Amino acid sequence: MFSFILLSALVLCGCAQYSSDQCSWRGSGLTHEYHTRDVEQVYLRCAEGSLEWLYPTGAIIINLRPNLPSAEGQLRACVKPRPDSHGARLYVERAGALRLLLTEEDQAAGRVRCFSLQEGALFVEASARRDISRRITAFQYQLISTHTPAGDQPRSHTASCRPCADDELLMAICTSDFAVRGSIHHVEEEEDEDQVSVVVSLSHVYRQKSPVFVSGGGGRGRGRWTGRVKMPRRCGPRAGQGEFLFTGAVRFGEAWLRCAPLYKDFIRVYHAALDEGTNPCHIHTD
Repeated sequence: MFSFILLSALVLCGCAQYSSDQCSWRGSGLTHEYHTRDVEQVYLRCAEGSLEWLYPTGAIIINLRPNLPSAEGQLRACVKPRPDSHGARLYVERAGALRLLLTEEDQAAGRVRCFSLQEGALFVEASARRDISRRITAFQYQLISTHTPAGDQPRSHTASCRPCADDELLMAICTSDFAVRGSIHHVEEEEDEDQVSVVVSLSHVYRQKSPVFVSGGGGRGRGRWTGRVKMPRRCGPRAGQGEFLFTGAVRFGEAWLRCAPLYKDFIRVYHAALDEGTNPCHIHTD
């Protein structure tokens, strides 16, 4: 259910003391001790960063405005709470209307939520409690482009398991944060009942933006590689399904699935594109 409040009932304040740079913010609600309904404006201008709010009282409006003004309407913001984050709720705010993004329970479960910057700003409202000691609200954020295949929203519990079209697959191998070849070793349960963590055994790593897959030997992308890929439970992953090409996005140090065709199907599509001269990039194939 969406929540709505009138921000005019709160007092906008820009005078609180805090530690901030272009990417991250750290502050204390003790500056609101006598004005518990203050709302502080915070401006962050990086593609990723963090927020840490000690003793939360009142509220904070976080304006995510990267130093690329023309790109603002093309971006999504993803928020990942720290496991010990509590004491406030997170909303998306626009023109005084609030849409609930993360409850305190969601934060404790470490759930990642995303929204478009066109929807508004991130509004962090402290819970109404007399005792604010030992409370902290903390999370990381990342901005993701929605205009490139690599910027697609990770296949979280809100995503479907539709097959990728041929042209989408060919772009995924070129632009995804990771592209690896291998098989499913086993599937691990997650606290979020809608998603699973798939442990993969890899024969080849074509690309990876961050070291989410680790090598146990070999070189030039070959050898024994292992890692985990997160995907919706409804995708029905299981061991013994064959060899896949896994592609996707790295979010907060975790690999999220985008396209995962059988490797033999990918090779068929790739060679057909080579023959037609329509492949967007080249990879080494056996």
